[in-house]
Amino acid sequence: MTIQECYAQLGGSFEDVSTRLPSQRLVEKFVAKFPNDDSYDTLCEAMARQDRTEAFRAAHTLKGVAANLGFSRLTNSASQLTEALRPESAVVCQLSPSLMDAVTQDYRATMDAIRAYLG
Repeated sequence: MTIQECYAQLGGSFEDVSTRLPSQRLVEKFVAKFPNDDSYDTLCEAMARQDRTEAFRAAHTLKGVAANLGFSRLTNSASQLTEALRPESAVVCQLSPSLMDAVTQDYRATMDAIRAYLG
């Protein structure tokens, strides 16, 4: 699988990330590092504890990492959850399971594509 095929599978934009990272080699390097990012695990733990502040931070971090890497689908779902968890939002952390489900689905699809790419 090529890096472009990986991006197509995970619902991302290789063209978008290529505008931020000057070489395909750098894109490949940072995509390979994504599985080591603990933002998603932190988010899951915070949501389970109903710790809205920590969940917001983790969702915001996940959104940023996904956006920087051009993982469009994951960026969108993480962004929606981030906004729902924003301290000034009226939505309560425990009332966001469908948003969390979307993040989980997109995160798993992203990880599956990356694992397939890395072989």
